[in-house]
Amino acid sequence: MVPAHALAAELRSRGHGVMLVTDDRGAKIPGLFDKVPVHILPAGRLGGGPIGWLKAARAVMAGRRAAKALYKEFRPDAVVGFGGYPAFPALLAASSLRIPTILHEQNAVLGRVNRLLAGDAKAIATAYADVERLAPGYHVKTKLVGNPVRESVARLGEMPFPSFDDTAPLKILVTGGSQGATILGQVVPDALGGLPSGLRLRLQVVQQCRPDDIEEVRERYASYNIPAELLTYIEDMPDRIADAHLVIARAGASTIAELTAAGRPAILVPLPSATDDHQTVNAREMAKAGGARMIAQSDFTPQVLGEQVAAIAGEPQALANAAARALSVGRPHATRDLADLVEQVAGGPAAVVVGPAKPDKQSPYFAPVGSPA
Repeated sequence: MVPAHALAAELRSRGHGVMLVTDDRGAKIPGLFDKVPVHILPAGRLGGGPIGWLKAARAVMAGRRAAKALYKEFRPDAVVGFGGYPAFPALLAASSLRIPTILHEQNAVLGRVNRLLAGDAKAIATAYADVERLAPGYHVKTKLVGNPVRESVARLGEMPFPSFDDTAPLKILVTGGSQGATILGQVVPDALGGLPSGLRLRLQVVQQCRPDDIEEVRERYASYNIPAELLTYIEDMPDRIADAHLVIARAGASTIAELTAAGRPAILVPLPSATDDHQTVNAREMAKAGGARMIAQSDFTPQVLGEQVAAIAGEPQALANAAARALSVGRPHATRDLADLVEQVAGGPAAVVVGPAKPDKQSPYFAPVGSPA
């Protein structure tokens, strides 16, 4: 949803009309698409055996019918899909009406929905130079653009890394995605509590937690006298990233895109249950560049994490070096490049008409279809 939001803002700044098509989960994410018409369609999700598949198929077909009706009222010049099952019905409807589609793949492994729809797509935009499960025959219509991030995050890469020396506070941001991650709450406080006193006494932590875990995590930090601000959802993420010297996080595509655009070193713990283990593949580029250290969840213990934090934060210059290496693989212009591709597929920037917020049917109209996944 964040890349879709970033693209929508860029297209609107160029005079295009934009509407969002998503499911009820995507529409509930705060702080996104505030000035964009939102259409909620049934999408379905595979799972639950034959009965679950049947329910999913019915939901997809219902969503496809609703999307076709929507497109006949406001016919888009292009439909941009950001993967996930919420995008599936809207993209199927676009293909059936011969509306050009662009797929954006945020991960280093082409997702299931994008694999199903790649054949009909006019273009496939990728976030990584090497994408697994992308058929060789589709390379001719594939373009590397990166993962769109909010402009406020992209600007961080143009600013100096936060000052850090042997006496300054060490500011750590811990995030596990919009729903948090229980294992981060279980491991990180004990890992930080076991650091040498020279580091531990300088810690300032901001951590995202699941609502059910937050009080237990609070008690763990209190037992080590570590000041920690705990939140169930971080709405001002750009500001939190700006303050951080080190980020401990899952390896979701948007997380890595923001860290590399901002130039922030990280310790990444890929989610092992992610489809096709795509989070492990996502983390490889940043880790290979030296901007991140990757710990498999099976190895993610307080001792291992504590050793990694001490290694990367024990020397002030080591943090700054890792930040520069993270920045070296960032693609801060991904939003601009993806918007250029959308305009190219839809007829070029000459077709842009600057008009009211809700354009008439003759104005360029783009429908990003987003997934909360």
